[in-house]
Amino acid sequence: MPGTVLLRMEEITKIFPGVRANDRVSFDLKSGEIHALVGENGAGKTTLMKILYGLQKPDSGTIYLKDQAVSIKNPKDAIHQGIGMVHQHFMLVPPFTVLENIILGKESHRAGVLNMNIPAARLTEIIRENGLQVELNTNVEDLPVGLQQRVEILKILYRGAEILVFDEPTAVLTPHEAEELFDTFRRMKEQGKGIIFISHKLDEVLTIADRITVIRRGRVIKTLEQTEASKPLIAELMVGKPVFLEVDKKPKVADRVILKVSDLQATSERGHKVLNGINLEVHAGEIYGIAGVEGNGQTELIEAIGQRVKLDAGDVLLEGESILTWDVRRRRDQGIGHIPEDRHKYGLLLPFSLADNITLGRHHQPPFVKKFQIIDQKQIRAYSRETIESFDIRTPSELTPANALSGGNQQKVIIAREMRFEPKLLVAAQPTRGVDIGAMEFIYSQLIKAREQGKAVLLISADLDEILSLADRVGVIFKGRIIKEFKGEDASREEVGFYMTGEQESA
Repeated sequence: MPGTVLLRMEEITKIFPGVRANDRVSFDLKSGEIHALVGENGAGKTTLMKILYGLQKPDSGTIYLKDQAVSIKNPKDAIHQGIGMVHQHFMLVPPFTVLENIILGKESHRAGVLNMNIPAARLTEIIRENGLQVELNTNVEDLPVGLQQRVEILKILYRGAEILVFDEPTAVLTPHEAEELFDTFRRMKEQGKGIIFISHKLDEVLTIADRITVIRRGRVIKTLEQTEASKPLIAELMVGKPVFLEVDKKPKVADRVILKVSDLQATSERGHKVLNGINLEVHAGEIYGIAGVEGNGQTELIEAIGQRVKLDAGDVLLEGESILTWDVRRRRDQGIGHIPEDRHKYGLLLPFSLADNITLGRHHQPPFVKKFQIIDQKQIRAYSRETIESFDIRTPSELTPANALSGGNQQKVIIAREMRFEPKLLVAAQPTRGVDIGAMEFIYSQLIKAREQGKAVLLISADLDEILSLADRVGVIFKGRIIKEFKGEDASREEVGFYMTGEQESA
């Protein structure tokens, strides 16, 4: 059972120009407790945790650690006070070993010589206590994502953290790895540590959290005990209205092949086989879901479909025609739409206006150009305003820069752009990564709409529940090939998750 109060954040307020990110937020954490923090993108969760970790200073309010008021000026201060944070994007040095990463900045010296034996002995004990098995002398770059996360956890435990903050920790894990992480959470609870768990996955929140605090628009709406919480209730508190994530798909005959990938093989610049004879077909009016741990060839498959890349063998066919020699523009003009896995890196020109981003890739075509290829800004703005209204993109204007929007609204811009140009094939890579439950509901509806309009949808997602909810067929990718294929109605979380680990391969 949770014990004494480790942390109290009282009346925390943080104001940015034009935005009240935290509005008199009060939050507490007990020893031996997992306290989930949930809310839409932009609700204020991250700002609150940045204040706790010393990355932001509050405009008002007080932080208490074990009833003692403290000032946390920076992350070094936070670590010294026993607060550790595992970020969604890991803070590791890939060429360094596990041990070197963990002790970096807290090395042991003897007579001016680095001593690795003392930390190694201490870490062995921490690993045993928390079930975080990892080889200390392995280079981090050689570890799968799940083990890299263990290194991040070991880093903060090695520094003596009693309060641990986890930001979307299961986003890149298989179901089995997520359960192993939760086992570690339970062990840390038994040791009296307090865990703050930030997640959009409400099923996981309900599984692991003792209490759940919902934040909306910078304010605490309610804190629920696990026994009184339910997924519909949490979702409604987060969004302010009922949310429906159950996917209602009409039966559909999908016979015409839109995309065919045949024996695709490719080697990375470092000489590793990244595509190893991958074969798949996606039909009109079908969502084909690819399930797999990230780093098993998904990115290389997406690149082979969307752009001209170097391949060792194989072919990619769009409606029976090879596209290997086509450049990106021709592929898009011929009907390939793409929701990229990283919206900032590949999906948007962040400093540019929404109008520019909404017409990106089609700006050279009518009605956006006049005679002599002169861009028609009036048409672009009118089209963009219509798109913004149709897709409920929350923005003051079509001239607002993309980097001023929340993650969910940025993702809506990309989906609106791709859907409005009526693709034959829509490649949707991690379409709901980092978006809140309201945006997730909208994105699901758009993918189902594309399916019902007869489009072929290739869905690549690290979220297995998302794959199982949406896909008509599921292919499991492992080491660059599809090792097992399921009909959507036959795919179970346990069996698909089992194949994702590569424990059993089936041609």
